[in-house]
Amino acid sequence: MSYRKPPIKIAIVDDHKLFRKGLITLIDLAYKQNYLLVFEAESGDDMVKKIDKKALPDILLLDIDMPDMDGFESMVWLKKHHPGISVLVISMVESEESVVRMLRLGVKGYLSKDIEVEDIHQAIKSISEKGYYYTDFITGKLIDAIKQESVEDIEGREGEVDAIWKSLSENERIFIRYACSELKYEEVAEKMFLSPKTIDGYRQAIFNRYGIKNRVGLVLFAIKNGLFNINEI
Repeated sequence: MSYRKPPIKIAIVDDHKLFRKGLITLIDLAYKQNYLLVFEAESGDDMVKKIDKKALPDILLLDIDMPDMDGFESMVWLKKHHPGISVLVISMVESEESVVRMLRLGVKGYLSKDIEVEDIHQAIKSISEKGYYYTDFITGKLIDAIKQESVEDIEGREGEVDAIWKSLSENERIFIRYACSELKYEEVAEKMFLSPKTIDGYRQAIFNRYGIKNRVGLVLFAIKNGLFNINEI
């Protein structure tokens, strides 16, 4: 007997009616069995009025530039009232400041409106399965921001940074250097002549020790604490 996963509940918050309706139609045509639209709203204020605690979306697609209550304000409200909802930003606003601000507010992914419906499907699928969706574009924006902050930050936290360095074993330091590259974890294991299980153990130990949630977080943690040179990427 085959088992079908329940549809992912989604909501769309965007002030452009044509974009909302078009996106809903495309998703319905291509991936009808995968998603269930809980509600659509034209602003953050409208979202607050329409959100129903009995049927919360799993993933909310959010624009930034909206009247009354924009994406930033909406994200702050969601974090306070419904932190369990994952947010995927879909916006024409692509400045580094906006991207980094949204990611620091806790969004799980960030897409430009100049994309295909397949990209949105892949993003929603990734967020549902892995908890996040970070493209090279987003990672680059984050790394650029951290790069500018890291030198002064490290100089002001020399004792803490030194303690972090000393808390890592030699193999953990090597693992972090490889993990900051494009190598897959299986390839890291080959480079270090270790089993994938051992590498997974290093990864989980470091994640647990420093409260890191994913590989992008590990890269940013390494850069911010001087464990990895941005120019090595």
